[in-house]
Amino acid sequence: MNSNNPNHGKSNDSAKKISKSPKQQRRNKDRFKPQEEQTKPKRLIKKPIFEKPAPTTTEGKSVVGADGERIQKVLSRGGLGSRREIERWIEEGRFKLNGKLVALGDRLKQGDYLQLNDRVVNWEKFAIQPTRVLLYHKPTGEVVTRRDPEGRPVVFTQLPKLTTARWISVGRLDINTSGLLLVTNNGELANKLMHPSTQVEREYAVRILGDVSEATLETLKKGVELEDGVAKFDEIHFYGGEGANKWYHVIVSEGRNRLVRRLWESQELIVSRLTRVRYGPVVLPERLKTCTFYELTDKELDLLFEFAGLERNEPEAVSVKVETNRKDARKR
Repeated sequence: MNSNNPNHGKSNDSAKKISKSPKQQRRNKDRFKPQEEQTKPKRLIKKPIFEKPAPTTTEGKSVVGADGERIQKVLSRGGLGSRREIERWIEEGRFKLNGKLVALGDRLKQGDYLQLNDRVVNWEKFAIQPTRVLLYHKPTGEVVTRRDPEGRPVVFTQLPKLTTARWISVGRLDINTSGLLLVTNNGELANKLMHPSTQVEREYAVRILGDVSEATLETLKKGVELEDGVAKFDEIHFYGGEGANKWYHVIVSEGRNRLVRRLWESQELIVSRLTRVRYGPVVLPERLKTCTFYELTDKELDLLFEFAGLERNEPEAVSVKVETNRKDARKR
């Protein structure tokens, strides 16, 4: 018998406990990585993380004060729709508050009875719901929609379930574009980050087939007339490449449909790969694999609210951690 055997002298039961499959060993290795190695928060927000006072509200308490809060603000925070959508529904007479039609400016107070299309809205759940923001690494082939009539995979089936709201995507990525997709349960935050007046920067890594002249790059930065108006890249940076393929990083400040592809194609250039690597201050983590997501920590949420120009007056999330959607990390 080999005396160097680490299980020598131990019972069979103990040996079984020690022996783990390679899959279990990888899981345990990931589970017990240092927190700072897992999250890498300084790569997610391009701004130093700093301490802020803890929120004054506590978990389970409503953030709606004695004077109430505007209906569209409460419902958009709960993900029922954007403020603009909810204001339109109010103007269309679809809401009733305590049996009376709602007007713009009406406020919700504790105990109020709200209906949308004559169906009860349990709005108090929205009033106590903490904001969550996920960074999802979208692969090519997935669609940013809730249901696809063609049966293609959709991003929302890859995300954790919410009990009182729904996930809202901050912008979209087309089926052939991969990379960073922000999703949140806070409609107000989503609307602020997407609104044209905010002009949030989006950065993409793009692989071009063929050579690109300096004159072409200058044209793309000055502006090109597209079918829906003039568009341009705010910045273009060459990132290398050999042979037929060249990599560039480009920055745009608007979210028009397929804008990056259309700009390159206007110069008769072929985009062979496109990945979003940044949205505003949020960067796609290098170690975040496709079909997985990362949830922003409480401190990172503070910075994102500050960037959006919003006040974060809400309960603090019970727990925030890195999560991996392991069932969807399979080969496609």
